[in-house]
Amino acid sequence: MSPNPGMLAQADLEQMVAAGEIDTVIVAFCDMQGRLTGKRVSARLFVEEVAAHGAECCNYLLAVDVDMNTVDGYAVSSWETGYGDMVMTPDFATLRLIPWLPGTALVMADLSWLDGNPVTVAPRSILNRQIDRLAERGLVPFVGTELEFMVFDNTFREAWANGYRDLTPATDYNVDYAMLASTRMEPLLRDIRLGMEGAGMYCEGVKGECNRGQQEIAFRYDHARVTCDNHTIYRNGAKEIADQHGKSLTFMAKFDEREGNSCHIHISLRGEDGSAVFADESAPLGMSAMFRSFIAGQLATLRELTLFYAPNINSYKRFVDGSFAPTAVAWGMDNRTCAMRVVGHGHGMRVECRAPGGDVNQYLAVSALIAGGLYGIERELELPDALPGNAYTSGAQRLPTTLAEAAELFEKSEVARAAFGDDVVEHYLNNARVELTAFNAAVTDWERVRGFERL
Repeated sequence: MSPNPGMLAQADLEQMVAAGEIDTVIVAFCDMQGRLTGKRVSARLFVEEVAAHGAECCNYLLAVDVDMNTVDGYAVSSWETGYGDMVMTPDFATLRLIPWLPGTALVMADLSWLDGNPVTVAPRSILNRQIDRLAERGLVPFVGTELEFMVFDNTFREAWANGYRDLTPATDYNVDYAMLASTRMEPLLRDIRLGMEGAGMYCEGVKGECNRGQQEIAFRYDHARVTCDNHTIYRNGAKEIADQHGKSLTFMAKFDEREGNSCHIHISLRGEDGSAVFADESAPLGMSAMFRSFIAGQLATLRELTLFYAPNINSYKRFVDGSFAPTAVAWGMDNRTCAMRVVGHGHGMRVECRAPGGDVNQYLAVSALIAGGLYGIERELELPDALPGNAYTSGAQRLPTTLAEAAELFEKSEVARAAFGDDVVEHYLNNARVELTAFNAAVTDWERVRGFERL
């Protein structure tokens, strides 16, 4: 058996299928919107055929909006090209049990075309390319994601039927680090934690957050690809487990006018020999020259790559002064007012990017952090002095404030095109334009309240 509880070797799966313990295998990938997408396969068919050859899925899954509507403007998928297939090739390093779904295992897949070439615009493919760029330098990325969510006592179907209005948060006030009110949610939170442990993850714990019903479950850092795969499974599984409890939860960046859901991303690099390349006790602040250039590159590219940190209209509602969400392009030592926060020492020395919200596609965000960092390393960029005070009032350059602004910066970014390729840039620009067109055509509750009677 695998030394990591919940993880399965291929031989383990075959034995469990033969014994009747597993009857379903989910073959899945992360789509543009960060959702777990794929199909449930008969375990017998998976062992006999899919394990060796993969499973097909329609290529429109990387060319739809959040409502799964087919939309124009994508080179990889259209009516003109007939909406053909992609192949989901299982990555057996990700094979695991899914304890909250009886008789079920899951494996993450890489996407390729029928000729075997990778689907370059798939989020996992984008991250793989950046990991390969680091490997050329003998570097390995380690990442941790801190994903917040809000819990409601309404079911998902009740919330939908109510238009997501008048929902009942699972707590009534700020429960940041509080034990009493968070205990009310503990049956759900415990099942999520234990479920993820049983799916091969290392759960560190849970804490209350500032908004009503808001919590954060933390997982131990791991290799960037492992963390991003786990993030996808956790985000989907937490909703499934909440549904089983008759509750709902949301990862959207800004549900209301209070604190939003963040997804702070911690990243560090190590040498292939495991050496701590970011730490240097003889250097100022204990930061190696490579680490300083890594952060300098991330700062230099932060605005133009914001589309990969904040991919939705709602993402930009979170960037509010004094909210613990960043607004300034600045870095600091353990300074939570900055977009980039340096913490830790030795192997644990790392930078935390505070720009992403709970709605982020983590593969894309981590890819942007690596691309920006490599931009700095390759040019040996000098890191400006750390900001010691309040970044909100520092006068530092600001993050984009709208999806439209971020898309314009991304379109013009030479760094993005060099790191990701024109095809990736154009693909995600089209996604942004689709969202902007839909939002600009919508009539909101805010407009009705302001204008129905009084205008």
